[in-house]
Amino acid sequence: MATARIQPLSASQLRGPATADENQVVVYTVWMKSLVFNGHGCTIYGQDGCVAYRVDNYACTRSREVFVMDTAGKTLIKLLLKKNFGFFSTWQGYSCCDGDDAAADQQPWFSVRKEYRVLKNGRAAVVRVAAGGKAYTIDGALRGSEYYRVSDDADGASVAEVGRKRTASGLALGEDVLTLTVGPATDHLLVVGLVVVCGLISRCI
Repeated sequence: MATARIQPLSASQLRGPATADENQVVVYTVWMKSLVFNGHGCTIYGQDGCVAYRVDNYACTRSREVFVMDTAGKTLIKLLLKKNFGFFSTWQGYSCCDGDDAAADQQPWFSVRKEYRVLKNGRAAVVRVAAGGKAYTIDGALRGSEYYRVSDDADGASVAEVGRKRTASGLALGEDVLTLTVGPATDHLLVVGLVVVCGLISRCI
């Protein structure tokens, strides 16, 4: 099984991002590319332009084990793909905020699976998330989608949105450059983990 390994960034890339205030709306820039040459992954920049989170799978594609790291290469989330019956599968996220690998008997922090629902004009895929006793839905997280949002199933409120990044004049940047907007009172690391899973589901990572 292919495993993503950790490699520290250079000193120029290692400047720590400003601490995000989870009581305010925070905007990140997501580049669906690895900072490692010929690598696979994604890089998430904070509002100050510094690297906040990253995923580097190096030469591995469609890995079943992926790590979300901080700028120094410290593992924050371990993502594991669990195969269910038939072609159904679930991504499970394990908290590694203490810098250690997730224990074998540790319960997942969150789990993500893709479902289909029937609409009047056909079917649409949605992503269901269970995290810490709460449930979320990710609408539009499909390959080729320019916009999707994470909403709380309890009240339908949007907690995060992802879309194509645009310049001040409204010009859309490349398809692999996205804007992640995280709402107030929202766990930023959880949202980052969900964005990475969506990239894995849509095979962008």
